[in-house]
Amino acid sequence: MTLFALGPEGTFSHELASKLVPPSEVRLLPAIGTVLSNVEHGRGEGVIPVENSEAGGVGPTLDGLLRYHVFVTAEIYIEVHHFLASFLPLDQVSVIYAHPQTSEQCSEFLDNLGIEIIPTKSNAASAIELQDNRSGAAVVSKKISEIYGLPVIFSNIENNPHNVTRFFRVSDHPLQDSSPEKCSIVVDPATDRPGLLSELLRVFERRGINLCRIESRPSKRGMGSYVFFMDITTSSGYGESLAELEGLTTIRRLGCYKRLEVTL
Repeated sequence: MTLFALGPEGTFSHELASKLVPPSEVRLLPAIGTVLSNVEHGRGEGVIPVENSEAGGVGPTLDGLLRYHVFVTAEIYIEVHHFLASFLPLDQVSVIYAHPQTSEQCSEFLDNLGIEIIPTKSNAASAIELQDNRSGAAVVSKKISEIYGLPVIFSNIENNPHNVTRFFRVSDHPLQDSSPEKCSIVVDPATDRPGLLSELLRVFERRGINLCRIESRPSKRGMGSYVFFMDITTSSGYGESLAELEGLTTIRRLGCYKRLEVTL
């Protein structure tokens, strides 16, 4: 089976995908939206980063889940560490290449340096930029530093030593499992009125359903219009809660799934 992931070679998505399927079945693509488009068209499954314990939701993933009709079939939590690589001593570095999510996860270290940060599309792209401009530095993973031959000058520069990124495995069809652990949905309120969100949340509160994540995201319909990503645990009554919610507003079921234990 083909498993699509964000490339180039060496990204955390690539490392994770290679743990889930044989490396020969992993296909790397340049953007998360491209991964989701290929999954939607039935060309294979995908693995995408959805949120980080330090930097929060991954915007391209959340926007892609709104745009493409795919289903979440598993979640995976990976502890991630970041390294500063350069061919020069730090006092000679002119710019630092870093993916926006990565730079946010390492903001305390990077802010103290006072060096210009140039955003890139991935950690691997940061490495490639450094190869082209050896007067700079790049925030990369240990694996990427090895693949691209980059000297590490500072290790474990993330704000939190227990920095974790949550990934989704996605498919063009929902998982058939009679005992999932969690469900993800998108709530798209049709109206904007006082107390609406409270009313929607009470659907879960009345049944003792744990709402373990809620995150707003612009609906793209104009200023002040939002959708809500929600994760709920599948305790007794969760099905009835989702059915009641569908009677109150528009929801999209992204899928019910279990957690996979994977170590990089």
